[in-house]
Amino acid sequence: MTSATHIDFLSKRKLAFYFSGTLLLISIVSFFVKGLDLGIDFTGGSVYELHYNQAADLDKMRSTLEQQGFADANLQHFGSAADVLIRLKPVDNISQKELSEKVLGVANSSQSQAGELRRVEFVGPQVGDDLVNDGGLALFFAFVGIMVYVSIRFEWKLSLSAIAALFHDSIITMGFFSVFDWEFDMTVLSAILALIGYSINDTIVVYDRIRETVRTSRIKESINEIVNTALNDTLSRTILTSLTVFLTLLALALLGGKTIHGFAIAMLIGVVKGTYSSIYIASSLALSLGLSRDDLMPPAKDSVVDDMP
Repeated sequence: MTSATHIDFLSKRKLAFYFSGTLLLISIVSFFVKGLDLGIDFTGGSVYELHYNQAADLDKMRSTLEQQGFADANLQHFGSAADVLIRLKPVDNISQKELSEKVLGVANSSQSQAGELRRVEFVGPQVGDDLVNDGGLALFFAFVGIMVYVSIRFEWKLSLSAIAALFHDSIITMGFFSVFDWEFDMTVLSAILALIGYSINDTIVVYDRIRETVRTSRIKESINEIVNTALNDTLSRTILTSLTVFLTLLALALLGGKTIHGFAIAMLIGVVKGTYSSIYIASSLALSLGLSRDDLMPPAKDSVVDDMP
């Protein structure tokens, strides 16, 4: 069934390439200049959650911690102005109990009323290093698995474009975390892995529609017209799916709490970029690589000649 929409997506593909190229360049430069603000899952360290009966003065608490030797302390409100989350990198030559008592004492000395320590988490440096390695391997194997799958299922121009779109989505999503100094922890890495699957699924739906349109079209349309038709045919499905996921993730980002906030933000960015890349990167790049109607036609079957008289 042909869609009633007739949007000329491909007329804007050069503009989309410039836009994506700019975001990629900003992301890569930020990786080299600033890097990622890795959470204690990867770096090791400790997290302290403090609760006060009044709004906590973070500036004063930060200044007091710096004066007492915790210059690298990362402070932020946790859910409300009365709750504070303190992150510290590993501290040598002190037990965790003593460190917890010292952090609580220094933090309370900066406030008019003492607060209570509600939660302590500690990750050792070796565990952090192992998680970095395991996380990198997870991303690597995810990409390898998808590369094998799309290589078997599609012609090489489509396969290469799909993989390029995945790199595009992943790098730009992580670029947001680097540029804006958002914490990159295990939940964010999980989101990157999830959005890889989401993005390739959307791309495969578009590719299948392009191939189907080529094989069922009786009119000798150009490949550009066929791709535009396929994109319009799948547009309603793409919008409904992406909008449903987006609204769910938005609710998680706003109401889900700090624990899954990074996951929800990464997925929000990834869903938008994945939908955009399926239209303007995966499909458009395949055309730039010289995709033609012949590439998408089924192979001709060899005819069998009967030698019997």
